[in-house]
Amino acid sequence: MYYGELAAIGTAVMWSLTAIFFSYSGRLIGSEVVNRSRLLFAFLFLSITHLIVEGSLFPQHVEGFRWFWFAVSSVLGLVLGDSFLFQAYVLIGPRLSMLLMSTVPIYSVIFGWLLFGETVSGVELAGILLAVAGVGYVVTEKQDGRTVVEHKQYKAGIFFGLLGALGQVANLVTARYGLVDNFPSISATIIRILVAIVVMWGYALARGKVRYTFSHWRNKQAFPAMVGGSFVGPFLGIWFSLIAITLSRLGIASTLMALPPVLLIPIEWLAYKKPVSGRGLVGTAVAFAGVALIFLPQ
Repeated sequence: MYYGELAAIGTAVMWSLTAIFFSYSGRLIGSEVVNRSRLLFAFLFLSITHLIVEGSLFPQHVEGFRWFWFAVSSVLGLVLGDSFLFQAYVLIGPRLSMLLMSTVPIYSVIFGWLLFGETVSGVELAGILLAVAGVGYVVTEKQDGRTVVEHKQYKAGIFFGLLGALGQVANLVTARYGLVDNFPSISATIIRILVAIVVMWGYALARGKVRYTFSHWRNKQAFPAMVGGSFVGPFLGIWFSLIAITLSRLGIASTLMALPPVLLIPIEWLAYKKPVSGRGLVGTAVAFAGVALIFLPQ
């Protein structure tokens, strides 16, 4: 029934919206403030959902090995990977940042084969390559007229974006080990968020940044965007992503989750009236042709 693949597409939609919300709020109050704050809001949303779905505010009697793998996944993905990605959002914008995340499916196919014995058919491999190529073609469109300062920001943003991509690969691989034996993805999500809260807010406390963070919640423009981004990203997006890697192969799920750059084209057109180039349309068509191949009966 393609539940895993549909969850992966849902993840891509959620992350597209997250990129818009967090790049906007990050420019107003800083990526560090947004990164820390979104975890608290996400934990609140997740606790309520966990109570409804599983009957408790937090998962009970979780084995030690799951705590270990979810903690490693959280630190690599939510703490380090997302911190780098959020900084890239601020420096080079959401769409170009997501280009660098489009390398994740390639690494995921390799790790899925090496670590989990997963294979993909020739048609699926062609679909993966087409989807990644389409995404890359869209977001590598040349932009002229950069100043010296903007050029430096561009190079720094590319560096942070690549680090974010590596964090995402490590995050998916390590989370997979904790999700064995049909462990509920909502429980895994809330554990990972809690670990990230302890690490990031502990670091903020050590640096004396807790009061500084809360003071920025008074920004009437940034706060709603930050809460909205927390709902669609750390809450829905991460939950859907764990469902995807549980019910689908790692490489396939990663490919579908790498679609935000092409999904951002209509979103940016609607939100910012940003014109769509011919290259953007061609890249989008190629990417969705790749997705169509993945969904073909094998």
